[in-house]
Amino acid sequence: MARSFESFQSQATADQADAAGSAPWGAGGSPLSALRAAAARIGTTLDEDTTRAELTREAAAQVGAAAAVLRSPGEPGAEYEAVCGNPAMLPDARWVGEITRKAAVRLTSGGSRPALCVPVAVHDHRYGLLVCSREGAPFSQAEEELVTFLAERAAAEIRHAREHDAVASIVGKLQRALLAEPGRPHPNLDVAIRYLPVGKSALVGGDWCETVRLHFGRTLLVVGDVMGHGLDAAVDMTAYRSALRYIASADLPPHRVLRQLDDLASAEPERRPATCLIARVDPVRAQVTLASAGHLPPAVIDGTGRVSLLPVPVGPPLGTGLGGYQAATYPLDPSQALMLFTDGLVERRGEDIDHSLDRLARVGFSSATGVQDVLDIALARLDARHAEDDVAVLAARLHHR
Repeated sequence: MARSFESFQSQATADQADAAGSAPWGAGGSPLSALRAAAARIGTTLDEDTTRAELTREAAAQVGAAAAVLRSPGEPGAEYEAVCGNPAMLPDARWVGEITRKAAVRLTSGGSRPALCVPVAVHDHRYGLLVCSREGAPFSQAEEELVTFLAERAAAEIRHAREHDAVASIVGKLQRALLAEPGRPHPNLDVAIRYLPVGKSALVGGDWCETVRLHFGRTLLVVGDVMGHGLDAAVDMTAYRSALRYIASADLPPHRVLRQLDDLASAEPERRPATCLIARVDPVRAQVTLASAGHLPPAVIDGTGRVSLLPVPVGPPLGTGLGGYQAATYPLDPSQALMLFTDGLVERRGEDIDHSLDRLARVGFSSATGVQDVLDIALARLDARHAEDDVAVLAARLHHR
């Protein structure tokens, strides 16, 4: 505003008594306090329509008039939106459009009723026209400045909402670019994968699953969990996945794959640490070899639906540069399903991790007939859609030979 708050308050005090029908916007406290309170009631959400409704509601209450917004004044078919009060009080929308198209009119007369037309604009960004009209005395200068201030506040909030939507769109495109599909396992292995990012706005975070084909019908199954959430964690997740695919092409044992991943990550100070669990499934030998970098153990579901956790030597998370990873091998036959998961599936705030894993062990999978059923049951029984962290889970089962 061109005038200072002090001059605005002085003018407002002098004009209030002369403005017939106007609301006592300074009653119950100083005019500045009332102004701040009025402004705080505009822009409570990032929704443009809600902001316009809040603007007209506040303007109508402050000056005792009907209020509405013309989003595109002067354009054919332009109509009032977010009307507050009696719409019959408002001047013809086409007339308002013609007046405001010829000049920047703020204070004018709409027939027998005084009308106040104020641009909803800030920093050369215009989002419509606020129109107020009432019976009685014309609007005072103080009322014009008050309504102008409210319109500027609404314009600033609408601009913020549009910038937020633009950034969210860019982030969504980046996330979709980062959400690479896992590789294809060998045909001798059924694999199902689910990923549930925490939060409504996220498409991908730091949790990930991967499958890599190896020689002699073997498949490498991997789950990982990068520290943190959102886009930053997703970028590091992609770096870990890319490194894994490159290292796995050498067909190293799982614990040596982890060691090389750790070496690469620790050489980049900006890389976030991550936990990781690798399982190399060998259908010919009917066994699985596991190695863990700070990750939770996998679960094995037998033919009766009972769950057991496979003990795995746990090394430090990736990115620490400490190494020290070891492998463990267990038998695995087609009657069993192997499930790898990130901690978001089982962990709950304030709960000991042993209790969380016990809850998984108590889930009954007797009705599961395939790997997709295993995941459906696990996600439903553990209420994964309301998890407090990202959830990535992978289930695999050998084919009968």
